[in-house]
Amino acid sequence: MYLLALDQGTSSSRSVVFDRDGRVVAMAQRALEQHYPQPGWVEHDPQDIWRTQLATAQEVLAKAGLKASDIACLGITNQRETTVVWHRKTGVPIHPAIVWQDRRTEPVSAELRARGLEAQVQEKTGLCIDPYFSATKVQWLLDHVPNARAQAERGELAFGTVDSWLIHKLTGGQQHATDVSNASRTLLFNIHTQRWDDDLLALFNIPPAMLPQVLPSSAAFGLTQADVLGAAVRISGVAGDQQSALMGQACFEPGMVKNTYGTGCFMLMHTGAAAPQSRNGLITTAAAQLTSAPQYALEGSVFIGGAVVQWLRDGLGAISSSAEVEALARTVPDAGGVMFVPAFTGLGAPYWDAQARGALLGLTRGTTSGHIAHAALESIAYQSAALLQCMNRDALSHGAVPVTELRVDDGACVNNLLMQMQADLLGMPVVRPEVTETTALGAAYLAGLQAGIYSGLDELRAQWRVERRFEPTVSADQAQARMHLWERAVRQARAS
Repeated sequence: MYLLALDQGTSSSRSVVFDRDGRVVAMAQRALEQHYPQPGWVEHDPQDIWRTQLATAQEVLAKAGLKASDIACLGITNQRETTVVWHRKTGVPIHPAIVWQDRRTEPVSAELRARGLEAQVQEKTGLCIDPYFSATKVQWLLDHVPNARAQAERGELAFGTVDSWLIHKLTGGQQHATDVSNASRTLLFNIHTQRWDDDLLALFNIPPAMLPQVLPSSAAFGLTQADVLGAAVRISGVAGDQQSALMGQACFEPGMVKNTYGTGCFMLMHTGAAAPQSRNGLITTAAAQLTSAPQYALEGSVFIGGAVVQWLRDGLGAISSSAEVEALARTVPDAGGVMFVPAFTGLGAPYWDAQARGALLGLTRGTTSGHIAHAALESIAYQSAALLQCMNRDALSHGAVPVTELRVDDGACVNNLLMQMQADLLGMPVVRPEVTETTALGAAYLAGLQAGIYSGLDELRAQWRVERRFEPTVSADQAQARMHLWERAVRQARAS
């Protein structure tokens, strides 16, 4: 029995076939071209998203020696917040997708914050007012694409995050749906009532006719058209990538935490049925839901995680492939006093500073590319450590138990040097599972639960297996001193 997961990410589209035991049978991946039309703007071609995702789905079936009829069910996980608007009748997008990293709507966001609306929005959505989320992106498209607003008000346009776009394409336009975890990232969804919020739609001036139906993450999202993969396959699981990774890491109980090291870094702490409001710069979000019963998580988002390694490769030319960064960083014992704040698109949690810009500090004539590579890896660990410190403070303030370990996944977690840096800064074990494709695995699990392949969470919990534990090797005082240096570097980057 096999499950297919479509994992549409920021920098690539992947498809993974899993067996019933959660082991990878085959995987296919294709890069997704990034477009930067202006400083601070980031776009994707929605048709490229679809073409690359479809190509990997067809390729992975061939690699696995399977036909679509061999697939029990399909799950989708996706880059969140990225915004697509298309014509309902033709399925043609009205504009390139505006990516979650895009900062073009900061002026609108700043105006809303200046009007004192952030507390009201946060109470309903768990989110802060920031260009990161979808609402201001939709608003921008309606205001800047000719005739878009009039068409939207006539019900001719559909809005969706990437999951909705893929469901639309997979089902031949028959379904316009999303799941609760993706809906919770739009600034338009009330996470307490579990519905699109009329007040928020009015605030952002978005016609409700554009919105998809919201379903639990494990639900019947329709059938793929037979000609897409060769046979109709049921779509029975959908979740935003970070909520899906929380699922794939078997973080089902309150207090369990995972960090995903992808283009950005995304740390989530499961909080169960409680939706605590952070006092430390984090956001509250919907976790993946098996039923209509709400589940929540605290989240911190680092905008530039693994992307800093891509910059070393593509921008600086210090390495020819991302895999080389660990070896380059190991050519030196430490960063030699260099601090790297990779605020290329501002800073996310807990700082939420759209105006911050990247900074390399502490350079001397003795600085080498090895020191910069070492500092780049440290920047990922520093940013993630700052998030976990905030989560622990929030947990303690709500009477919860402090975090005792961090489960890690995605591309950069295979970097042993980075994982050791992370354990040292956190002062707690960092645990890497055997299957690091946990984002895709979570989508497969959600699909499999709805399809009746799995009996429940206990069965999935038993499948989670440790590959390696990284234990701290420095004292708490040393880790704290390093974090003080990081915070000083962040203050300098924010002042620039």
